[in-house]
Amino acid sequence: MFNVVLVAPEIPANTGNIGRTCVVTGSRLHLVGPLGFSLDEKSLRRAGLGYWESLDVTVHESWEAFLTTAGTDARLHLLTKKARRTYVEASYKDGDYLVFGCESVGLPEDLLAAHADCCERIPMLPDTASLDNASSWGSDEKNDHAALLAQDVCGNFVNPEDYRISALNLSNAAAIALYEALRQTGFAGME
Repeated sequence: MFNVVLVAPEIPANTGNIGRTCVVTGSRLHLVGPLGFSLDEKSLRRAGLGYWESLDVTVHESWEAFLTTAGTDARLHLLTKKARRTYVEASYKDGDYLVFGCESVGLPEDLLAAHADCCERIPMLPDTASLDNASSWGSDEKNDHAALLAQDVCGNFVNPEDYRISALNLSNAAAIALYEALRQTGFAGME
């Protein structure tokens, strides 16, 4: 069983989507506080659909509390855009922890530095190649699109000054890394 760890998640729908992915893959979800939403939030439950009640989820007050539960020998995979090694270069084993940071800033720098040998990234196109319609997001006479300037169409936070994408949508990134881990460990139907 793999463990998906969300450190200080901010968007309830992302957590609900990841919870659904955990249920259908037999994975455990760990939520590390502070959470940016209530676990009773309607959008979290809606995104998790009927799966939320079947989810194996543990909430930890802090990173330190999570580490106490996981143990000193826990195999961590910190997914960040600041790593040299890609997620497919990693070697996954049953029981590993796939760790993701919050949507707006990712994992804290001190955490990455403390576990530099565990950092992995998902390759992406440069911002200029993946987001060429940023100028059309501004406001017009009929609609004020200021809210769109805070997030792109996938829910990624963007800098309104230069429209840079921060990373993949959290639920997409979690699914990509989790399915590679499952593939490497012989998950049914992925041979």
